Amino acid sequence: MFHLLLQENCTVTILHSRSKDLAYYCSNADIVVAAVGKAHFVQSGWIKNGAIVIDVGINSREGDTRLVGDVDFEAVKTKASAITPVPGGVGPMTIAFLMANTIIAACLQNGIDSYNKISSVKL
Repeated sequence: MFHLLLQENCTVTILHSRSKDLAYYCSNADIVVAAVGKAHFVQSGWIKNGAIVIDVGINSREGDTRLVGDVDFEAVKTKASAITPVPGGVGPMTIAFLMANTIIAACLQNGIDSYNKISSVKL
């Protein structure tokens, strides 16, 4: 995601769960991509109105069979202009790209000419 955003001339700030002032940086961001690995880590107060929120995390909480993301979806969805759900958000795209990259790697490793056809497919 970092590289995709840079290719579109975005200014990208990378933080981690122990970065200082997480709420400050997130609340000033137009796009927040959460991949922390902690259920409901990103709170509503961290998101500015109209921001785009991409939740990459997938967590199960103790005693609960439902999967949840790193973002408190119910609290944030009213503030965000767009938000990915968990499950069903970025997961299918992750799987599609992993499969495509696996096929491309196999073609490259085995000298299969169809690599050019596969790599030109836009997912």
